[in-house]
Amino acid sequence: MVRYKSTGNLELLSDLYQRYMELVYGVCLKYMENTDDAKDAVINIFEELITKLQKHDVQNFRPWLHQLSKNHCLMILRKKKSQPVQVDESFMQSGENMHLADVEDKEQNLVHLEDCISKLVAEQKHSIELFYLKGKCYKEIADETGLEIGKIKSFIQNGRRNLRICMDKKIMERADS
Repeated sequence: MVRYKSTGNLELLSDLYQRYMELVYGVCLKYMENTDDAKDAVINIFEELITKLQKHDVQNFRPWLHQLSKNHCLMILRKKKSQPVQVDESFMQSGENMHLADVEDKEQNLVHLEDCISKLVAEQKHSIELFYLKGKCYKEIADETGLEIGKIKSFIQNGRRNLRICMDKKIMERADS
């Protein structure tokens, strides 16, 4: 690792990475939906490693690589979540895949969620929107808002708790009516 950082020789990095590739693949397989996605992530992590290892002072490579792999996979999953969902409208003709009541329940839940989000404290609302709806990581939110990462984590955690309480209350109200 030290020789790679001083020379930038990719063969040295490749040799080092080969030793831990099974670890990285295992982490990726745990988080990704299929083996192809996990294999792609392993390759992407190696490419990421080329620059990140030059920037960071790594004392213990194995745990650092494990965390890097985990974060990489979580970012991929978060980006997938934030992408718009393609709706197959064929279910509307057949009625086999979804019942109208289910669609109405989901729409009602979305209306309630929007209402609950609007009732959050401004910092919680903004942090929740950036993290969940726009798929930004803590650092990106910190850069955009100028807030400390600890504060952002707190706003997100408290915002989620407040959303859960509000949504539970809305569900109870709907069940009572």
